[in-house]
Amino acid sequence: MSLNFNFFLMFCLMFVAVAAQADLYKKIDVKGRVFYTDKPDGKGYRLIMRTPKKGTVAYKKFQQNRRKLTPLIRKQARQYKVDPALVMAVIHAESAYDQHAISRAGAVGLMQLMPATAKRFGVHNRNDASQNIQGGVRYLRHLLELFEFDIKLTLAAYNAGESAVAKYGNNIPPYPETKKYVKTVISYYQDYLGGKGQS
Repeated sequence: MSLNFNFFLMFCLMFVAVAAQADLYKKIDVKGRVFYTDKPDGKGYRLIMRTPKKGTVAYKKFQQNRRKLTPLIRKQARQYKVDPALVMAVIHAESAYDQHAISRAGAVGLMQLMPATAKRFGVHNRNDASQNIQGGVRYLRHLLELFEFDIKLTLAAYNAGESAVAKYGNNIPPYPETKKYVKTVISYYQDYLGGKGQS
């Protein structure tokens, strides 16, 4: 592999990682069209994914939570034979390490578990960090096995549901939010694998 190709590959990975750090906003107009952006320029946009900015109080809290939770995440991930870097990437995208995060759809905690998913994987208290991580990791392991360890399909199913992936012939559903989610988590995953996610 040539030096120029290595440099190009490194540049591309850095570009994707930087792009994935932005907040993501969504708007549905009166005609039902869906718009996504990291820089909303009008009314009607709502925040659907947040990444704390470096140097802010929120970012410091994000770093503190991540450091505190990393040993627990690694323990749970190894117990169910899931790459800890993948679990951390999912948590980063889902809740930014806020164990009290709640979505408009009713997903709760670090891995944003819905009530049915929590019940299915033995989680009694979705706000409990240990239970939430364990339930989310067990779900990831189930999806990895279901989709023959295809990480992109696993992430698509984590976001949109197993039935949505199956509906489209075991492909990533053509939902802009799901496509963006998969790209974002993959980018975070690359960061954690390379050690950049720890900074």
